[in-house]
Amino acid sequence: MNDQDQPEGRRLSDYDFDLPERLIATRPARPRSSARLLVATPTTLTDATAIDLPGFLRPGDRLVLNDTRVIPARLRGHRRRGEAVAQIEATLLEPMPDGAWLALLKPLRKLREGEEIVFSDQLSARLVAKADGEARLAFNLAGPDFDAALDAAGQMPLPPYIEAKRKADAQDREDYQTVWAEKPGAVAAPTASLHFDDALLAALAARGVETTRVTLHVGAGTFLPVKTDDLTNHRMHAEWGEVTAAAAGEINATRAAGGRIIPVGTTALRLIESAAEVPGQIAPWRGPTDIFIRPGFAFRVTDGLMTNFHLPKSTLMMLVSALMGIGRMREVYAHAIANEYRFFSYGDASLLLPNED
Repeated sequence: MNDQDQPEGRRLSDYDFDLPERLIATRPARPRSSARLLVATPTTLTDATAIDLPGFLRPGDRLVLNDTRVIPARLRGHRRRGEAVAQIEATLLEPMPDGAWLALLKPLRKLREGEEIVFSDQLSARLVAKADGEARLAFNLAGPDFDAALDAAGQMPLPPYIEAKRKADAQDREDYQTVWAEKPGAVAAPTASLHFDDALLAALAARGVETTRVTLHVGAGTFLPVKTDDLTNHRMHAEWGEVTAAAAGEINATRAAGGRIIPVGTTALRLIESAAEVPGQIAPWRGPTDIFIRPGFAFRVTDGLMTNFHLPKSTLMMLVSALMGIGRMREVYAHAIANEYRFFSYGDASLLLPNED
């Protein structure tokens, strides 16, 4: 089968679109709930604002929220070899069972195994191993001491398309964190959740919309480009997540009562679909997930999705296309671009309702 014969949705090029650079947001809306919200059903598009979200939901619906907390995973330090000093940048990816951290280092080629990188007076690490462009670092501290030193020395790991325009600053410590962030471990924010503030949460509660929290530690792999045009050959990065028994019970009870399950963000969606054993039913779940959702995927517990506007040719574009259909998502994004919605992590949001009239 040649490229022209492949079914729509299987090729990376099916998810490409032209985005004016001026629409890439480098700062979030303030207040958070003043961000714009594009509500899409199979037949309608409605321009709204995040604070209007309760009006598009019903009493008894349930939003699923990711309570991961972004760590200040970007570190800058140096390696000394005699009189020679090399500047090193590290991005922590994930902790390993032995206490070491998997990390990206720039420039990795300047480091030898066993050498020390000094990040601050309190924090340093030894390069244990390097392979496939990644490094394993053993830090001099652990537990609360490590957390405190990392918090003092690190910066928020902004996405590459923002870092290319500006460096992270003190304001990002607040902006790039959800208001309900609780469990440290993410190196990227669940960005659809950045639109929620106390005013919106209060309005949702008054509407009778319930919330459930789950945990998926978003990894830096979420920004990695898809490198194969034939998507059947793509393999997703794994991320650790947990759906507690209480969370599973709340979701199942809502579905049994006729309420809709609407994850806030693709991370929450991927997690609950990983935990769904049979259509309409979710079970407690804990561990790594590398679920790849693209057109043809059969959703088991998801009835809708609140999400930001995503990068061309990204796995997130494939996910929303699986939910709404490729053709419909092209229409949604054409409308967003024509009406100058702001894109990506600090941008505006969409509410996708595939089963509504």
